[in-house]
Amino acid sequence: MATLIEAEAASGGADITQRPLNRRNVRETIVRYRWLLLLMLPGITYFVLFRFWPMYGAQIAWRDYIPFLGIQGSEWVGWKHFEDFFTNPDFPRLLGNTLILAALSLFIAFPLTIVMALLLNELRLNILKRTVQTLVYVPHFLSWTVVVSLTGLLFAIGNGPLWTGVNDLLGTDINFLTDPAWFRPLIVLQDVWKNTGWGTIIFLAALASVDQEQYEAAIIDGAGRWQRVWHITLPSIRSTIIVLLILQTGQILNTGFEQIYLMSNPLNRTVADVFDTYVYFVGIQQGSYSYATAVGLAKAIVGVILIFGTNWIAKRFNQQGIF
Repeated sequence: MATLIEAEAASGGADITQRPLNRRNVRETIVRYRWLLLLMLPGITYFVLFRFWPMYGAQIAWRDYIPFLGIQGSEWVGWKHFEDFFTNPDFPRLLGNTLILAALSLFIAFPLTIVMALLLNELRLNILKRTVQTLVYVPHFLSWTVVVSLTGLLFAIGNGPLWTGVNDLLGTDINFLTDPAWFRPLIVLQDVWKNTGWGTIIFLAALASVDQEQYEAAIIDGAGRWQRVWHITLPSIRSTIIVLLILQTGQILNTGFEQIYLMSNPLNRTVADVFDTYVYFVGIQQGSYSYATAVGLAKAIVGVILIFGTNWIAKRFNQQGIF
């Protein structure tokens, strides 16, 4: 029987598995996987309409775009808008504000997500674990408008509970919503409260795949809970941490428009202006569409470079990257 199978594979079996792609094969594949392709259709439609098709309009970054003339009717100006952006006196301030907020998110919010996942993983009472998970997931579903409104109520001058408590504790009379020194701490606190719980989902999924026999062996050897976390849990999810860190690095200049815009005001604008809000003010309010597009493209290019650079560094240290 084995000889017959080998002979058949040598004669005609290879033609079946390695037959050239033609219309019939494509049609058979589509019919066979029609339901999977149907499930992919909404995602493909989203990326085509909102990711790939808008790239056609990105060419206005090299044109002096006038809406009445259209894209093709607008004059080519080359790299003029990019040069204006990098030589703009506001560029150092925008870059500094953006990088500081991104660094705070990367070095505070991201590690707290890992810590939260580890703490949830250590809970052994299922009812308590599910209750805590639900409570930390809920803030993610609130819009930034609601979060900023809650912040305004908590830190309202005169009657805000947190405003009263913190000022009584420090012996000061600070307006936290307008003080530039408190803008970044408030942004980080909002980000941590809203997104930390939701970010634990991926890490909890990775923790669920850790071999439980390793924990049992460590307990027999006398390892404490902290030692098990350090020597078993963290190494087991290291690849997941690195992949998410690479993706987070690529988004380092995307500080988020809605949150920053709602929290900014004329008194804290010196530290609140970032690339995202700058694109809105210049592109929408002032009508400089080509200039705003150039700013957005420059930010996107930096993000791509950071992704490739971080992935290359991970490979150099023999870690698993995203490609």
